[in-house]
Amino acid sequence: QVQLVETGGGLVQPGGSLTLSCTASGSGTSFRFSTMGWYRQPPGKQREPVASITRNGTRTYLDSVKGRFTSSRDNADAKISVHLQMNGLKAEDTAVYYCYSGARTPTWGQGTQVTVSS
Repeated sequence: QVQLVETGGGLVQPGGSLTLSCTASGSGTSFRFSTMGWYRQPPGKQREPVASITRNGTRTYLDSVKGRFTSSRDNADAKISVHLQMNGLKAEDTAVYYCYSGARTPTWGQGTQVTVSS
């Protein structure tokens, strides 16, 4: 069983930057090999995938964040960490961001609010 803890998020002005982090820990070792990533849920909208990263570093991104968001992953420790560096933030990036582990049957983090507003 894997547990995910998210940090980061907050209020930022348009054009600003934020970094989200997510640390996975738990029993067993399978989670260390799982794809991890981020979804977001804007106000009044459905949850959408934002970025993913495999254990080997293969990345995918939502089209609207390509060139602005960068995901990274640290497999070195007993706990696996993923990060989402968000630059050039726009109002439409405002959402609750959820970290996940496991592409097929994901485990979710608690969610963190990102608000882009002047």
